[in-house]
Amino acid sequence: MRVVLLFVCLSAVAFATDPTDVYPAGKVPPDSRLSELRTLNSYFPFHKVETKEEWQTRQAEIRRRLLVSQGLWPEPTKAPLNAVIHSTVRFGDYTVDCVYFESIPGHYVTGSLYRPRGQGPFPAVLCPHGHWRDARFYDAGEEAAQKLIDSGGEELMSAARNHIQARCVQLARMGCVAFFYDMTGNCDSIQLPHRPDSSDHLDTAQDWGFMGVQAELRLQNMMGLQTWNSVRSIDFLASLPEVDPERIGVTGASGGGTQSMIIAAIDDRIAAAMPCVMVSTAMQGGCSCENAALMRIGMGNVDIAAAVAPRPLGLTAADDWTKELQTKGYPDLKNLYDMLGHEDRLTAAFHIQFPHNYNLVNRRHMYEFFNRHFGLGHKTPFQEQDFVRHSRRTLSVWNEDHPAPSGNRVGDPHEIRILQLATMDAEEKISELVPADQAGVTEWQRVVGGAWETILGRRIEQVGDVRFSIAKRDRVNDVELQAGTITRGVELVPTVVLRKLDTPQKAAVVWITDTGKAAVLKGDGFDPSVRAALDEGLTVIAADLSGQGEFLADGKPLTSQRMDAQRGGGQTWHRFAGYTYGYNHPLFVLRTHDILTVLQFAGSQAQDVHLKGFGSVAGPLVLAARSQAGDAVRETVVDVGDFEFGRLKRKDDPMFVPGAVRYLGVDGLASVCVPHKVTVINADVSTAHRVYRAAGTADQLTTANR
Repeated sequence: MRVVLLFVCLSAVAFATDPTDVYPAGKVPPDSRLSELRTLNSYFPFHKVETKEEWQTRQAEIRRRLLVSQGLWPEPTKAPLNAVIHSTVRFGDYTVDCVYFESIPGHYVTGSLYRPRGQGPFPAVLCPHGHWRDARFYDAGEEAAQKLIDSGGEELMSAARNHIQARCVQLARMGCVAFFYDMTGNCDSIQLPHRPDSSDHLDTAQDWGFMGVQAELRLQNMMGLQTWNSVRSIDFLASLPEVDPERIGVTGASGGGTQSMIIAAIDDRIAAAMPCVMVSTAMQGGCSCENAALMRIGMGNVDIAAAVAPRPLGLTAADDWTKELQTKGYPDLKNLYDMLGHEDRLTAAFHIQFPHNYNLVNRRHMYEFFNRHFGLGHKTPFQEQDFVRHSRRTLSVWNEDHPAPSGNRVGDPHEIRILQLATMDAEEKISELVPADQAGVTEWQRVVGGAWETILGRRIEQVGDVRFSIAKRDRVNDVELQAGTITRGVELVPTVVLRKLDTPQKAAVVWITDTGKAAVLKGDGFDPSVRAALDEGLTVIAADLSGQGEFLADGKPLTSQRMDAQRGGGQTWHRFAGYTYGYNHPLFVLRTHDILTVLQFAGSQAQDVHLKGFGSVAGPLVLAARSQAGDAVRETVVDVGDFEFGRLKRKDDPMFVPGAVRYLGVDGLASVCVPHKVTVINADVSTAHRVYRAAGTADQLTTANR
C-alpha cells in the first residue's frame, strides 16, 4: 500500500462556511462513478491474466459470480426428475421422443430427445434454442427458407425452414443423443411466460414474482430458472443408460448461445461447448433471460466463455454484435488456451457475411467440433441429409395421455409457488451451513463469505494505492482540521481529518455517519461522541460517501439511486433490475468501497485503526466494509438503527442490495466478520453469534440495544 499526501493551497473564500467542505459550493467531486451507467451495450474487453495460477483464481471468481447472480450458490436441492419419455417416432437411423421432467417440484422442462439407433454409449449434446419463437415447432416458411438457400446459408428446404431440428437430426445421425429443450414460455413450456411482467401485481412481502423487490433481494430471476433447467437437463441426459456421461456437450445460438456459455462455465460435466453468435465484447444479451443482478460486473461474455477453458470451446460470429470477435475477444481466448497448453481446443468461424444465424455454414463447424472432440470418427466436410420436419402436433409433449399443466400450476399462482419453494430451500441450505466447529466456519466463509465478497466486489487488499490531497487546513477550538480528497484511481472521497492539538495520537478511527463528514460538527464544536474520541487521543477521519455531503449539488438527501431500462422501459420486464445491477454496483456497494478506501488511508496514519458507524445508513455500510477489511481494523462498533434489508420496498432505494436477504442481511454481514472484534447495536445477529462461538471467538462479538 502506498499513500501520497498532496497539499493544495486554495483560497478560503472559495469554500462555504462549513470547515469540512473540500469543494466550492455547488460543485461536486469529479468522480468517474457519476458518469453514465454501464449497460448491456457497453464495451466488455476480456480481463487479461498472465499465469496459469492467476487464471485459476480468475476462473473461480467468474464461476462464483455466475452462480451467485442466478441464485445457485449454494446449489439448490435436486428433487427427483420424475422424467417421462413418450410418443417415440422412429426413422431409419434415429428416433425422436417427447420428454418432460421436473426441474423444480411441479415445474416442467419440456423438449424433444433425438437418439441414434443402436446401444451406445453415445455422447450427448444439449441444444438450447434461443429466441426463435416456437423453436421446436418453428417454420421459417417456404419463401424465407428459399432466401436462406439463395444466400448460401442453407442447402435443404427442410433445414432452412427449421435449422434447430436440422442440427438435432444431424447430431443423432452422427451418433450423438441430442436434447432440444424449450426456453421458459416457449413451445410446451407453458407454465410461465418467457418474460414475466409481474412486478406491478406480484410485489408484496408475502407473495412476489420474478420482477418483485423480494425476488431481487434473494437473487431469484428468470435467467437463474433457465440455467437451473439446463443443470437438470444434464442430470436427465446423464440418467439415460445409453449416454456416456464423460462426453456431454452443449451448443446453441443467440439466447441459446448465452445459455450454452453459462451452463458450460458453471458445470464441469459439459465436456465441450459451442456457444454461437453471442460471445463478443459488444452487446451482451437483451432479454431478461440473459441478465441477472451482479452477473456482468467486472466481466463480460468473453470472460464467461473463457471459464470453459481448458475444455474445448467453439465460437461463431455473424454480421451482428459479434462481427468484431475475430479482433476483439478471440485473440484473448487464443492467448489463454495457448498459455494453458491446449491451443488445439479452441476454434472459431467468422462468417460475417451472414446476419445473425445458426445456418448450415456454421452448423458444419459445430459438427466438426463435436466429431473431433468426442472422437466420432466421421469424414469431413459434413453434408446434411434431408429429414422429416415435424410440427407441434407430432412433437408436443402434452396430449390426452399427458395433459398440460393448468389451473394453479400455471401463471401467477405457479410463479408465486416456485419462488416460495426456492426461498424455503435457500433458507434451509444456509441454515444447514451454520457451523458447529472450525471446519464448519471455513465452509461458512467459503459459501456465505464468498457470496458477500461477490456482492460487495472489493476487499481491502484490492484497494491498492490511495492519495490524500489536502485542500485546506483549519482549526476548530483545540482541534486541527484537514479537509481534502482521498483518491483511488478515478474514485474520489471528500474527507476530513481531525486531531486534538498537543495530544499524543494513540490510534485512528474512521467515523461514518448517515449524512457524511459534516455530521462530526455540532454547533460551534463537535458531536459529543466525536469530541470524546478526540479527547482520548484518537485521530478522527470522516468522509462523504457516494451520494452524501458534497456529492449532492443541491444539498438534498438522496432518496433513490439511478437505474437503467431496456428499450425505453415501456413494459415491466424492460425495467428489470438486472439491466442496472447486472452491470453496475448498487449505491450501497459503492459506499462500501469508499469506506475501504478511507480505511486504506487511515492505515497510513496510525498503527491501530478503529471503525464506527451509527445509523440505519451508516451502520449496515460499516458492517459491510468490516466484512471485507481483513486485519486492517482493530475494532468495529456499529449501530444499525433497526435497519433490515427485507423491509425495503423499492429497487432504487439507496440501501437496496441484490441478494442481501438471501445471505441473511445484517446478520450475515456480521457473521462473515469472524474472528474480528465487532460490537453490533440494535440488530439481531443470532447467526453471527453461533459462527463466532464455533470459531472459538465468542468474546469478539458483542451486542447491545439502545
